[in-house]
Amino acid sequence: METMRGSRAPVRMWVDPTTVEYDALNQVRRVADMPWTHGVALMPDAHHGKGATVGSVIAMRDAVSPAAVGVDIGCGMQALPVLMSAADLPDDLGALRSAIESAVPVGMSSHSGMPDTRLSGVSGWSDFVNRFDDLTMTLSTRRRNTSEYKDHVFTQLGTLGGGNHFIEVCSDEDERVWLMLHSGSRNVGKELAERHISVARDLPHNADLPDRDLAVFLAGTPEMKAYRHDLYWAQEFAARNRAVMMGLVRNAFRQQVPGVRFGESIRCHHNYVSEETYDGVDLLITRKGAISTQGGRLGIIPGSMGTGSYIVKGLGNEAAFCSASHGAGRRMSRGAAKRQFTVDDLASQTAGVECRKDAGVVDEIPGAYKDLQTVMNQQTDLVEIVHKLDTLVCVKG
Repeated sequence: METMRGSRAPVRMWVDPTTVEYDALNQVRRVADMPWTHGVALMPDAHHGKGATVGSVIAMRDAVSPAAVGVDIGCGMQALPVLMSAADLPDDLGALRSAIESAVPVGMSSHSGMPDTRLSGVSGWSDFVNRFDDLTMTLSTRRRNTSEYKDHVFTQLGTLGGGNHFIEVCSDEDERVWLMLHSGSRNVGKELAERHISVARDLPHNADLPDRDLAVFLAGTPEMKAYRHDLYWAQEFAARNRAVMMGLVRNAFRQQVPGVRFGESIRCHHNYVSEETYDGVDLLITRKGAISTQGGRLGIIPGSMGTGSYIVKGLGNEAAFCSASHGAGRRMSRGAAKRQFTVDDLASQTAGVECRKDAGVVDEIPGAYKDLQTVMNQQTDLVEIVHKLDTLVCVKG
């Protein structure tokens, strides 16, 4: 752990600052100099983001910056152990990938209607769906929160999306199979986040900020109440989205391996807000690309496509606001990756993994991300490794 010099609030870094972009470090310093900031923890996968750095944990007093959560509210992971050996998987992993891709819409695709929520194993669906009508922001300038848009939102339950989202079949050090997925709140979370960020930018107390994207809501204001109301609904949507999706993946897996049984899921958000207490102060903690390690909970730290992932146990290090990294973290932009790497590079770097190897996912090539082992080596005081997962199948949007 290193400490940034000269910032108003303390910034503790679990990353070599010489490996972090200049713009990202400037973002962190600007956040630390805001009057509401109690402290910042920078994770080893840190990289430049919109407003706030991805891989940053920001503790504020009586304030929250929606950009410090990000636009994919509630984005996170779910992992499920399969009670079988990797040696018993079908020989044709291509058929398994196709079955998953047929069951789960990817990219911009959605279901034709709301999927069967019983697949999720989660209760309270009727109340959750009805609470959509209480969202305080206009969700779409085009559709104006109409029933049409509501229908569209719920067809996105159990869908993957694109970018760095994925579904994987993995095996651990004991050759046990795991199912794992990474996705968030889809379009509804993005719409809510962008509209609240827009509202925050125009509030008078944010007028003198060096970066208006860091605009905050203040405790006790109607704007803060509205944001937190919508935020918590979107975080729940993201968790329910992953639960439905995992149900669809389980069913697809059973088609290929009849009679298979499953263990207990591990779940974690990594773009969210939480109320926590540190140094005797009640704080609003935003984790943008970071997982909680409170209470020794289990978490998931994925690599890039095909490079494997880790199941970890949190060590609850309060200096890091009980947090750890959410993955490997990008080391170059998507545009730079497309310019530098080819389809042949993608095929070489994902050799042995059943996955897409076409131009549409070159920006997700492992070479565009930081080395996951290096990231793990920088946070040995934040988490301990429980399982190392090797990727067998990777589904991308």
